[in-house]
Amino acid sequence: MQKSALFILVSWLLLAAQLESSLEIAEIMQGEDFVGTLPSEVRWHGDSQRIYFEWKEPGSEEKKGTYVAHLDGTGLRKLNEEELRDAWPTEGSWDSKFERFVAAYEGDLYLYSADDPPLRLTETREEESDPHFTQDDTSVYFTRRNNLFVISLDSSRIRQITDFRSGDPPHDDEPSPLQEQLTRQQEELFEQFSGDKKQEREEEAEKEKERDRRAFYIGEHASVSTLRLSPDQRSVTFHHTRKNPSARRTIVPRFVTEDGYTAHTDSRTYVGDRPETVKLGIYDVETGDLTWVPEDNQVYSEVSGPLWDDGGEQAAFLAVSEDYKDRWIFRINFADKSASTIDHLRDDAWIGGPAYSTFGWLPDGQGIYFVSERDGWAHLYTTTPDGQQTRQLTSGEWEIHSAEISRDKSQWYLTSNKDDPGQIHFFRMPLEGGRMERLSTMEGRNDVKVSPDGKHLAILHSFSNRPTELYVSRNRPGSEARQLTDSTTEAFKRYPWKAPEIIAIPASDGISVPARFYRPDNADSDSPAVIFVHGAGYLQNAHKWWSTFYYREYMFHNFLRDHGYFVLAPDYRGSAGYGRDWRVAIYRHMGGRDLEDHIDSARWLSEEHGVSKEKIGIYGGSYGGFITLMAMFKAPGTFAAGAALRPVTDWSHYNDWYTRRILNSPLDDQDAYRRSSPIYHAGGLQGALLICHGMEDTNVHFQDSVRLVQRLIELGKENWEIAVYPVEGHAFENASSWTDEYRRIFRLFEENLRN
Repeated sequence: MQKSALFILVSWLLLAAQLESSLEIAEIMQGEDFVGTLPSEVRWHGDSQRIYFEWKEPGSEEKKGTYVAHLDGTGLRKLNEEELRDAWPTEGSWDSKFERFVAAYEGDLYLYSADDPPLRLTETREEESDPHFTQDDTSVYFTRRNNLFVISLDSSRIRQITDFRSGDPPHDDEPSPLQEQLTRQQEELFEQFSGDKKQEREEEAEKEKERDRRAFYIGEHASVSTLRLSPDQRSVTFHHTRKNPSARRTIVPRFVTEDGYTAHTDSRTYVGDRPETVKLGIYDVETGDLTWVPEDNQVYSEVSGPLWDDGGEQAAFLAVSEDYKDRWIFRINFADKSASTIDHLRDDAWIGGPAYSTFGWLPDGQGIYFVSERDGWAHLYTTTPDGQQTRQLTSGEWEIHSAEISRDKSQWYLTSNKDDPGQIHFFRMPLEGGRMERLSTMEGRNDVKVSPDGKHLAILHSFSNRPTELYVSRNRPGSEARQLTDSTTEAFKRYPWKAPEIIAIPASDGISVPARFYRPDNADSDSPAVIFVHGAGYLQNAHKWWSTFYYREYMFHNFLRDHGYFVLAPDYRGSAGYGRDWRVAIYRHMGGRDLEDHIDSARWLSEEHGVSKEKIGIYGGSYGGFITLMAMFKAPGTFAAGAALRPVTDWSHYNDWYTRRILNSPLDDQDAYRRSSPIYHAGGLQGALLICHGMEDTNVHFQDSVRLVQRLIELGKENWEIAVYPVEGHAFENASSWTDEYRRIFRLFEENLRN
């Protein structure tokens, strides 16, 4: 009997030791202070020998800054304040020969070349932005005060090209008879208002009217952007964005303020109140005449371009319809300011997918290239300028994430998940199409910048359990990559981070759902399980790279695993990475097929791993918080506990650009909103529910959770609680808030899943 008791005690102690973790929630919720500051914003110097990037060395007490390194890894150092101006910037434009680069830095313009220090082009108190070379490379045009200017690189002379003015044009009221009589009286009495002086004033007034005739008043509640000078410098194209003056904007209260008074932040409109629309205009430089393309009353939700071909003879732009169901690529005829359709794509759900707005000209203006989901997957296409002969250059059940033509015009550079939906690699392909050759070699995610001379690749690479580092390799297949940075802290390196398995969950409709899976050591029938729901809806989480969105959650899942939990994170329907049909499976019903994928995941845990139905929890933030609520309300008994973080509770209270795509307008499709909004299903709550929300959230408003709380009160529900974070927005900034939130989540699961 004593031996039996001793055996039980020893077994319990061994199990307790196995369930302990060297991780602490307060530690992993420190974010970058625990993991390290990872390299970002990588760009090459024009000499192709140096790489700039944003970073902070582990252990450094200094703030994040700009670093430089040579190809061989030598010379790695942080730039001082004086050197920052010489560092090549992340945004700018090359000349036609790729010899000079122009960019804006701190509101002034600089000219960069491989061999010389940067040349400052402007030094003003006003801000210059968005610079580009003219077609002949002799000048640079840029935007200042919402107008387009040109600076000569030879003489430094600056000319204003457009005359865009705020508001509506002034109206001259006709004088009344009495006013006319008083004017005549003044002319009779005073020489100041008669004779030559009167004629001078009238001539000056006529000159002012002539200047005004070239002015374009952009209107109230409107703005202009993306000003582009045509190669012949006779026209300027621009995006004209008009805010909806009748749309009512919400406010987000701020209760914890510096002066002690309650304040507020102006926020967004609700779906159905479209905040703004955009259209493309052409401004005639000589006459000031304005033309809308393709026609006067046509407005869009999105406009990209226009882009000119190499010879400067053709221009094209891309536009997405107000209801997001159509995407056009138009060719502009500048002779009569008309537009013809090169390509049209319609999706009865909504236009989307990776790189759906990618387009450009083929060499010598032979045609247009674009990325389209027309066969159900995002692939690369080309077509002739008239749109009559279209070719598909890539195909298969995988996606193109980006596409660009090499500088020598000989090949494509493509970013794709071709070899594995859980990996991102960099490829090259002949310009006419053909076999894709993989240039990146490391398993996981590879984001690549090609050097200006085309000989090397700068690679931001990561794997599931290894955060992003900067590498460099030769630009050829099979080339070994050299690591330039070591970013993680000693505290992070001490823990043996688990790379989750990528598995497939059989769904009830016969489809396999990809998922990340963490299994505890020595799992048994008493082991609890947690399902994590990623946010954003259209985002991928079942992949083999370090998640910049969910790295805290990844570490928390290692923590849960150490405490004996199974953790499952499915890429439910609506997630990114799996083609058009997967993306739009939630059309007109969020919380439908995507929720079923999580219910099927819970069933799989029970059937395959013996997890009791009373021991399964669920949690997630934003869209993940929404799905958690729908799971707790619409699938009672499936999940014993759920933590809904910053959740959408009523889609009619969310923004327009995201929600209208999926659920249409609430005025036109009320049924879609009612079946998709958790607040209408709150009566089904049975398990334990935790709601966490930042009170300064300008994305999913805190009001969403407040309205749900009132609904739960009125329904007489008891097994719920809410934690509020007064100084936090949608993404928490303070480690103390992250720590408090995840301690509450862990306590929720410990108290409700270990019965």
